[in-house]
Amino acid sequence: MFFKRFGPYFKFLKPVRFQFGLGLGFGILAAAASGAGLPFVIKILVPLITSDDAPVGLPLLLILSSVPIAFSLRAVGSFLNAYYMAYAGMHVLEHLRLMVFARIQVLPLSFFHKNNVGDLMSRVVGDTAQLQNAIVKVVNSLVKEPATLLSAIIFLTYLTITEREVAFMLIALASVPACVFPIKIIGKRILKKSRLAQEQAGEVNNVLNENLSSVREVRAYNLETREMNRFEAACHRFFKLSLKTVKYDKALSPLIELVSAFAIVFALYVAVQKTIAPEVMAAILTALYMCYEPIKKLGAVSNVIRSAEASLDRLEYVLKTEDTVPETPDPVPPRRLRGAIEFEGVHFSYGDAAALKQIDVQISPGEVIALVGPSGAGKSTFANMVPRFYDPQVGRVLIDGTDARDFRKSDLRSQIALVSQDPILFNESIADNIALGKDGASAEAIRKAARLANAESFIQQLEGGFDYNVGERGNRLSGGQRQRISIARAFLKDAPIIILDEPTSALDAESEHAIQAALETLSKGRTVLIIAHRFSTIQHANRILVFDEGALSAIGTHAALYSNNRLYKSLYDKQTQYA
Repeated sequence: MFFKRFGPYFKFLKPVRFQFGLGLGFGILAAAASGAGLPFVIKILVPLITSDDAPVGLPLLLILSSVPIAFSLRAVGSFLNAYYMAYAGMHVLEHLRLMVFARIQVLPLSFFHKNNVGDLMSRVVGDTAQLQNAIVKVVNSLVKEPATLLSAIIFLTYLTITEREVAFMLIALASVPACVFPIKIIGKRILKKSRLAQEQAGEVNNVLNENLSSVREVRAYNLETREMNRFEAACHRFFKLSLKTVKYDKALSPLIELVSAFAIVFALYVAVQKTIAPEVMAAILTALYMCYEPIKKLGAVSNVIRSAEASLDRLEYVLKTEDTVPETPDPVPPRRLRGAIEFEGVHFSYGDAAALKQIDVQISPGEVIALVGPSGAGKSTFANMVPRFYDPQVGRVLIDGTDARDFRKSDLRSQIALVSQDPILFNESIADNIALGKDGASAEAIRKAARLANAESFIQQLEGGFDYNVGERGNRLSGGQRQRISIARAFLKDAPIIILDEPTSALDAESEHAIQAALETLSKGRTVLIIAHRFSTIQHANRILVFDEGALSAIGTHAALYSNNRLYKSLYDKQTQYA
């Protein structure tokens, strides 16, 4: 069952199979030295050193040296087993995380609308570690512990042949099957509690992520106490669920020890009745101990497997989530696009709610198109269809006469620049953030893009200039500066299609003027879609598309729509009234 469930992930051991094999080999060495070596040394050594003609001097030292030799073999085997298992384990963990992270990179935007960031972080970091335990440590224990048990049983069998009066001792091993029952019952409980605990770990991560992403709002609205209470509640639920998992996990070892105690008491009682030699008795007790110790550890392995099963379910949710925007098996060759866009009968829904309804529109190369309408009317969904963040459920989107689904996603997106309302900068230098627009861009090309975006002057005033680190999410720059870096990135990309998500809506007048000028330069000769929040920026658009509850209710210029479309006039008047 274990190998069937976890088998597909053993491929990650292939690159380190030599180290993994060494680890297993040294584990077997340590197991043999423990299970058979130590009891054998005791049986041979005790009568030699307690007899009337016991050796002295150098011969005695040579005999006694068997003890450190046996312990050295056990210690060296255990150390090298642990080292090589850790080596293989870290390799597996790295590749598991890379696999899950790579999958996250290709999943569509709809996946992230249904799953919070904190929970995904928990899956990438925590659940992969649990799966690594199952793949490496469990396999190690499934080899090492049975080897210890088998070697101890072999020694006990040897005693029954050479010392016939101790054959009854093997009856004590009949208690081994009794240990299986608590392992099975507790394992089911741990699986259930582990699933709940890991889900709650995702919730703790989510609360933490939300708080760290909103430090300004938390302080502005005096939410510190509220946030403390939220985090405390999430941590307390995680604590309670984790404690239940620990309760069942730690109950297993005492139960097995209790069964072992009854078996040893029975063995001692019979040994006293039969007056067995002390050295034989000591060897038997050591061997029995070596039998029950691996059973305890195998019980712990069962618990690890159950916890890993819960993690594997969470990871496979990510790995097996259907990509609703799949790559075509036969993509058209990449080429420079002219920028013609056509929607043919496009319909799209988020669940039961229709976001776009029967959209038919043609956009010519070089046109500037504004998208307006109430919140939730479908503007952003319309724009997101062009770079294939979503695919139509009915109809199709054509780019230069070719269905967008016939392009490789990376080829299509390489020819579309996005300038959003809240630009995201990475915790790198300004030059690195601009260079995201084009792989291998030269320093001069980066500088030219910054100049066109009206960003060069403020960059030169920063310490280090283009090497200035912008901080996490660009928090060391102002909103206007971040926006100009984002526009510089779009200039460098030199894409024939541009999507502008009202990049000036949250800026002061001076920054807005500089950015508006840069955007006008950027838009020349390109097809531009403007998701409009401020109507003052769209009066010079070639055409305006008015959306209402997912439907395209009107198309025209500002003047024509203001005169003939009630919704557009109402939206425009409401905004200008409070301007």
